[in-house]
Amino acid sequence: MDFDNSRIRRQDRVMEKEESSALLSKGEYGVLSMQDEDGDGGGYGIPVNYAWDNGKSIYIHCAPEGKKLRAIAKNNRVSFCVVGETRVLPARFTTEFKSIILDCTADTGLPAAERLNALKLLIEKYSPGLLEKGLEYAEKSFDRTEIIRLDIKRWSGKCKKQVLPG
Repeated sequence: MDFDNSRIRRQDRVMEKEESSALLSKGEYGVLSMQDEDGDGGGYGIPVNYAWDNGKSIYIHCAPEGKKLRAIAKNNRVSFCVVGETRVLPARFTTEFKSIILDCTADTGLPAAERLNALKLLIEKYSPGLLEKGLEYAEKSFDRTEIIRLDIKRWSGKCKKQVLPG
């Protein structure tokens, strides 16, 4: 997993690894983008909840069938984007932002133990303090839940911060 800001055109807007990692850890949602399942060159992007394992993988839950899974089965190279804090500055015709872009491969059909651990990560992130109840819920719907693991190959962070008040 390479953190690499060298490809960002505006080098004055790079976000360092620590701040990028914080956004990946705390981000509310991300947008999973992939090639459309029809393979006609079109794209397909969808906002999703996710959990990061603080290593090289991101986990997403979904139904055991659907467009995301069909698209991934055709081409498992995907992009994942998380946008953090934003603030539109109308009088300055600009927007402050933080974002990260991740180049990943997507895998499904994971072992049961890994799927359960992914659900635990999601519960800890989105329902803090409710782990026991969340795991009970997850066990009841386990057979109706698929987990997609995104293995991060390369990622970068970018931000725009205004020095003067908006």
